[in-house]
Amino acid sequence: MTENSDKGVTILADGLCFPEGPVWMNDGTVIVTEVGAGKLTRICPDGRKETVALCNGGPNGAAIGPDGMLYVCNNGGMICYEADGILWTKGEPLPDYDGGWIDRIDPTTGKVDRLYDKVEGRRLAGPNDIVFDAAGGFWFTDFGKHSGHFTENGGIYYALPDGSSITRIIDGPRFNGIGLSPDGRTLYAALSFESLLVGFDVTAPGVLDLSGGPAGRAVGQFKPQQHPDSLAVDALGNICAGLCMVDPGVGSVDPRTGKIVDHDFNDKLTTNICFGGDDMQDAWVTLSTTGCLAKLRWNTPGLKLAYYA
Repeated sequence: MTENSDKGVTILADGLCFPEGPVWMNDGTVIVTEVGAGKLTRICPDGRKETVALCNGGPNGAAIGPDGMLYVCNNGGMICYEADGILWTKGEPLPDYDGGWIDRIDPTTGKVDRLYDKVEGRRLAGPNDIVFDAAGGFWFTDFGKHSGHFTENGGIYYALPDGSSITRIIDGPRFNGIGLSPDGRTLYAALSFESLLVGFDVTAPGVLDLSGGPAGRAVGQFKPQQHPDSLAVDALGNICAGLCMVDPGVGSVDPRTGKIVDHDFNDKLTTNICFGGDDMQDAWVTLSTTGCLAKLRWNTPGLKLAYYA
């Protein structure tokens, strides 16, 4: 564990293999996915690491469901490589790739159950990020998959945690991060390659108003080549998105005005953020190329999610 006192940032853990999907737990630990290692890892407050589960593929976004289980978007695995001491991903599938899926994982025993791997007879390509609503269902994005000259579509989906229902809500755009507004009436998603955050009106659990088109309405425009990745929402309704490549860090976007406040991190793939602690102002940020989980105090409280464990 190391600390940068100038920025108030503590590197809580390192040596992680492309960390993503941080989930704050009630016991004060944080569970992260390791995309490049096909596993989930618990990070203790003192920086100690414990393996939670081995799940193969490429576990990415994660969230606690109403049953206290972890629901994990698995992108099916992607090629990671090391260059100059840092870890990168090509975003291309592994040679044995056969689609992506959603896992339900017991955070205590590590038991892994595959919940969904297709919808309407078509396989999921690259499930990426996930958020539960107050009704107990979950929204998730599929980032699609690109290999050579072929790209599989992405989209937005809604599913139930008992495995009984999955629906493709939007087909086509390659969405990355996803989150809900504090009142649950707006769904936010990141279009990484467009450097854009978009919003959709939620009219009922699992139902979006798509009258404005499948790409939603713009709520935050980043710099060219500054790619929003996964995201969390704070208690004031600001969208806090991990930013990759150009000027990496976390961008806090006010969706009402489009104003952006940058929080810089020295990692080209600053991929995700979660909130927790007694006052919800502790923040954990995944720094994927350097394999680190950072912790800092955030300037606003994070939004309390629908479920914790």
